[in-house]
Amino acid sequence: MAVEILALGEPMVEFNRTGGADSRDYLQGFGGDTSNFAIAAARQGAKVGYVSAVGADAHGAMLRALWSREGVDHSTVREDPAAPTGVYFVTHDAAGHHFSFLRAGSAASRYRAADLPRAAIAQAKLVHLSGISLAISAEACDAGFAAMAAARAAGARVCFDTNLRLKLWPATRARAIIGEAIRSSDVCLPSYDDVVELYGERDPDRLADLVLGMGPKIVALKLGAQGTLLAEPHARTRIPPFPCRPVDATGAGDTFGGAFAARLMAGDAPADAARYAACAAALSTEGYGAVAPIPDAARVRAAMKGPAA
Repeated sequence: MAVEILALGEPMVEFNRTGGADSRDYLQGFGGDTSNFAIAAARQGAKVGYVSAVGADAHGAMLRALWSREGVDHSTVREDPAAPTGVYFVTHDAAGHHFSFLRAGSAASRYRAADLPRAAIAQAKLVHLSGISLAISAEACDAGFAAMAAARAAGARVCFDTNLRLKLWPATRARAIIGEAIRSSDVCLPSYDDVVELYGERDPDRLADLVLGMGPKIVALKLGAQGTLLAEPHARTRIPPFPCRPVDATGAGDTFGGAFAARLMAGDAPADAARYAACAAALSTEGYGAVAPIPDAARVRAAMKGPAA
């Protein structure tokens, strides 16, 4: 399969609590922000590949089976016999959803620049990674920047999602590295809370101006319940949130990113791609887990034509 979108990062196996605060029932699923992105893009019809490493364990095999079912090329995912595949748990309360990670020393965190599939990167049209891709280790950070440089040298677009996780690295390091990644990207998908934390500004338009000024040509600032602000050098569009009945927002931002990238690669104007992605992200919150509720293209198209639209 000729891959047009190539995502790089850490895949994980998910255990999501489905009952109340005292429940001991967990739904096994899958996660990892860039893996979610890849699956979301594939479900919209894009040709997608994934770059990472998994352990030589049952969880790694489960992820490979998932990617095979989803049509995501995982031939560039390494197997590391000396490290585990990452795992995380999701719990829920009145304040939202909360994550507990078992990822220290994971196979993906041991990924190095020397491991990159440079031929696959050179053939892709868009290479995607996130703040988490860069935060999990110094080696993974170097690999991420090497992937961005290789993509740009080959004429591919670089897509970057801030996905700030301060439990993974100090704020000063995160600010410096995420800033450099934004400067290296063509398409940036920041979350509002991330850029407020990084830069102190709270006005969405000023934040969009700040990120655009760093170099990207397309900025889709995700505003949660307030929708999305799409900013380009000479255009600005407010995308309202799509109506939905949310039960779990895990992975909604990743679904937005994957759907947005898929529609950009299909030739949509950025504003049209953002409207489509907003609908896909909203629908993904109507079930538990990061991956299972991600809608396919038929469901998104139907929802966009339905009464809610």
